[in-house]
Amino acid sequence: MTLIIGLTGSIGTGKSTIANHFKTLQIPVVDADLIARQVVEPGEDAYTVIVETFGEQILQEDETLDRKALGAIVFQDEAKRKQLNDIIHPAIRKEMLKQRDAYVQQEVPAVVLDIPLLYESKLTDYVEKIIVVSVDSDVQLKRIVERDNSTETEAQQRINSQIPVSKKAEMADATIDNNGIVSESHEQLERILTKWQVL
Repeated sequence: MTLIIGLTGSIGTGKSTIANHFKTLQIPVVDADLIARQVVEPGEDAYTVIVETFGEQILQEDETLDRKALGAIVFQDEAKRKQLNDIIHPAIRKEMLKQRDAYVQQEVPAVVLDIPLLYESKLTDYVEKIIVVSVDSDVQLKRIVERDNSTETEAQQRINSQIPVSKKAEMADATIDNNGIVSESHEQLERILTKWQVL
């Protein structure tokens, strides 16, 4: 039996550190963000529909999507943003499930679905156990400001657009406290996986 683990956190909590450690442990990771980029590459169905819907002014010279141009359209217009999401999200979900099920068929001990907005997108039924990577709110704010070169106000707005990480931690099967050093977080993950009989 393959255990299907959902990995999530919030912006600035250091989820990718944990995702990378899963890979080190030879546990496959299905990466929602990576798939989100792949499904809008030229030639993909979602790409074709996006260009038909929003026009060729959202393309760069090499025919790839100009994310800034597309962002400028959808961020100011709720209806257009919904339109874009209605194109992209089903494509992402379909590919995630395809990859997940392929690993299940290979009977690997566990497969991880790395989904930043697992709770927000209501995808908890895609997984059997959920790990939330969590940090204190001041650490979260500081990391975003440093990483993205943003102001504290901008960083706070991005944090506020998601369910608070403390709330996600309450809903999770396990949490990793990522305030400390990387090796401590890795140890926490290994303890969880040992308890779940994956390691």
